[in-house]
Amino acid sequence: MNGNRFGRLFQVTTFGESHGEAMGCTVSGCPAGLELSEEDIQADLDRRKPGQSMITTSRGEPDDVSIKSGVQDGYTTGTPIGLVIQNKDARSGKYEPFITAPRPSHGDFTYSAKFGTRNWGGGGRSSARETVNWVAAGAIAKKILAQQGIELKAHVNQIDDIEAPDVSFEQIKEHSEENDVRCAHPETAEAMQERIAEYQEEGDSIGGSIYFEAQGVPVGLGAPRFDSLSARLGQAMMAVPATTAFEFGLGREAREWTGKERNDDWEFDDEGNPSPIENDHGGIQGGISSGEPIYGEVTLHAPTSIPKSQQTADWETGELKEEKVIGRHDPVLPPRGVPVVEAMLALTLADFMLLSGRINPDRLDDQPGEYDTDYHPSNPNNE
Repeated sequence: MNGNRFGRLFQVTTFGESHGEAMGCTVSGCPAGLELSEEDIQADLDRRKPGQSMITTSRGEPDDVSIKSGVQDGYTTGTPIGLVIQNKDARSGKYEPFITAPRPSHGDFTYSAKFGTRNWGGGGRSSARETVNWVAAGAIAKKILAQQGIELKAHVNQIDDIEAPDVSFEQIKEHSEENDVRCAHPETAEAMQERIAEYQEEGDSIGGSIYFEAQGVPVGLGAPRFDSLSARLGQAMMAVPATTAFEFGLGREAREWTGKERNDDWEFDDEGNPSPIENDHGGIQGGISSGEPIYGEVTLHAPTSIPKSQQTADWETGELKEEKVIGRHDPVLPPRGVPVVEAMLALTLADFMLLSGRINPDRLDDQPGEYDTDYHPSNPNNE
């Protein structure tokens, strides 16, 4: 199986299945000198982990991360960072009816058709549990970006037909973690939670969307055509399980705007540099960052694992069957998807910061040849 690596210079290679022994990833390309601990990574993992509220799966995974390599005395060394997260609460028995009878709208049939076999417990490699690796790696990318003055955040802006009004970046930072839905508008969050509960009671699920924003991104990240910032960001977001749409700036609304309406006129900023008056382009022009905030939206469909009876076809017996997906599943995905979207945004931006030379790929202090640094290990015999 290919397609397990993301990034050009800041690379993440992941492994693991939903009900396997462990999940994990290797992060290559992280410069030396980044102060890093397991607690730095754990904070984001706790936001993604299951069992955190009544509107998430009840699977009891602590998602404790262990750093296996790439860190010495609390600082990255420039070598690959190995991260491992043990699976503690896998229960595969409830998936046995679907070994040869694929669940509707899952990857069961396509995986078996491609490889002639598959890890069927919990969906195996196709399970959204694999995003725990992305969030772990994304936490490292976030910390690198923060040192460069780049800050990013996301929140749930729609569940079903309940849509939050526009909120500021500061409001997202202040309010998105105050409720289980992770919506930065408290009144809308309450309505969303009530709607989710209705679908739970019916044994069904519902979709929604996540708004993301990054501030402090410098001018010049990206390239025209296939390596454009928007193209690479689209790849990152479309990789998120259950994603059916990605947009930035005006997104789909742009089809209703004229050129004159959408075009952002220019002015001079306080330092005499050209600056767009508006930001309908979402911080990206010609595939390259404009220096304005980058913002967009990711749409996630309703979870496909639901306890309602559905028809499947068992290729081993030749029978059509009515089966229920009995297990521990989320009734809605965006609340736990927020840290996943943030992670993919962070990984993309960190990669482009390295590709553009904004960050020295060897070391964050940008002092080539300097060996006696604050973060180099000390010899205890010299004390």
